[in-house]
Amino acid sequence: MSHGAQETPADDPIAVIEETLRSSELEYSVPREGAFFVKLPGQHKLATMTWLIVGDHSLHVEAFFCRRPDENHAEFYRFLLERNGRMYGMSFALDEVGDVHIVGRLPLHSVTPDEVDRLLGCVLTYSDENFDKALERGFKTSIQKEWDWRVKRGESLANLRAFASFADPANR
Repeated sequence: MSHGAQETPADDPIAVIEETLRSSELEYSVPREGAFFVKLPGQHKLATMTWLIVGDHSLHVEAFFCRRPDENHAEFYRFLLERNGRMYGMSFALDEVGDVHIVGRLPLHSVTPDEVDRLLGCVLTYSDENFDKALERGFKTSIQKEWDWRVKRGESLANLRAFASFADPANR
């Protein structure tokens, strides 16, 4: 099998990741060798900031999803746990303060351009598709208060429109 000039060696996961990010035209930084901080633009969650960290034996993937819920904890966590079983290569997890992240781990020999693209696509999909539903479960009262405050002050409701079904007093 011959490799073209654009190919990166499969045994160099850092080079594979760098080339994949560059060819995908994603915004990213490299704060230290083997650590990539990638911005995944979404529709519901406007940006999902994602770490790809190359370790000695595996690639660690981690993205902040949302902070610890204010209310309705059991339903909030049940919602996320129900999704975990259907997720590819990653799952929802909590950090030490209860904030929610999407995390995964992949053996280094599996780091290919297609797999990096697939993992980033999964992070974006899981973050974006579940964001509004998770916020509705864990932050409903805060969102309603924010809606009311913005209406009172004449401020934009643009980024709250997804929550109009329960936040707009006309629908409560």
